[in-house]
Amino acid sequence: MSTIGVTMVNSDPWRDLQAGRMGAAQEQSTSWFAVYTTPRHEKAVARQFEVRQIEAFLPLYRSVRRWKNGCRVNVDQPLFPNYIFACLKRPDYVRVLQTPGVLSLVGSGRQPSPLATSEIESLRLGLPLREFEPHSYLVAGDRVRIHSGALAGMIGVLVRKKSKLRVVLTLDLIMQSVAVEIDADEIEPVKA
Repeated sequence: MSTIGVTMVNSDPWRDLQAGRMGAAQEQSTSWFAVYTTPRHEKAVARQFEVRQIEAFLPLYRSVRRWKNGCRVNVDQPLFPNYIFACLKRPDYVRVLQTPGVLSLVGSGRQPSPLATSEIESLRLGLPLREFEPHSYLVAGDRVRIHSGALAGMIGVLVRKKSKLRVVLTLDLIMQSVAVEIDADEIEPVKA
């Protein structure tokens, strides 16, 4: 008795990946994923990704730190602590997970969840043009949409800091936010 075709009903995507059982469409499509790293290893992981030729995005912000001896130093720190973003094809998952300092790909259950490409591209293009800093994750507040500029289309929460307006843009998947300075004429309220 010979078996000609075997169909796996409950296949595990990670096992399929290791065994090489994937369709060509799944292998070729790239998406952005959040990569969770060991604390304070984001820059080292970014360097490792560069060596491994994996496209990555690590947004940094500059902050002034005062050392014990009284010196003030500008330090570039990750905007989203413990996270780096990587543009991956499905076969790259294993290479990413084997990178020193990488703990996991962010997702639900055992399956990594892709981020919206438009969100990552907006951050890549828009952040260098504005003042920004990390902001705590917010759930409630006045939601606004940015309607002009490089961040057009992004939705966030409006906050005030001193006399300036800021929009807090949130990446829900990794529960991280960034506050971006913005002019009042660049935003519009989002209808509930």
